[in-house]
Amino acid sequence: MRERTFIILKPETLARGFAGEVITRIEKTDLKIIAMKLVTIKPDQAENLYEIHKEKAFFDNLIDHITSGPVIILLVEGEGAVSTIRKLCGNTNPLKAEAGSIRRMYGLNITMNAIHAADSVKNAQRESNIFFGSDEIVN
Repeated sequence: MRERTFIILKPETLARGFAGEVITRIEKTDLKIIAMKLVTIKPDQAENLYEIHKEKAFFDNLIDHITSGPVIILLVEGEGAVSTIRKLCGNTNPLKAEAGSIRRMYGLNITMNAIHAADSVKNAQRESNIFFGSDEIVN
């Protein structure tokens, strides 16, 4: 099924110089990048993004981290986009992530795990709406 998914290359990915490598990995899938920009996420955007974790002990740490520096946000489209990107990312914990996955290769810990990827089409839509206007998406 053709779908869209939302991705964030986290601050540590840019700071450590791996953004290009991660984008190349995404481009080598059958998915098409339809929106991309460099931003610094504002606290209110971060809180909206991670609202499902609001009551969890790690929420504040998550907000502090994702707002700590510039990130690259992307919207990609294609057959099975969500599952393709989730597989490419690997487990949230880099130590448990599959060999060759982005998080295994570039992640430092559960919070600083290199990349955020939406876990469903519904969440991808919700998350992309926080950061992209319809005029920023190439169809």
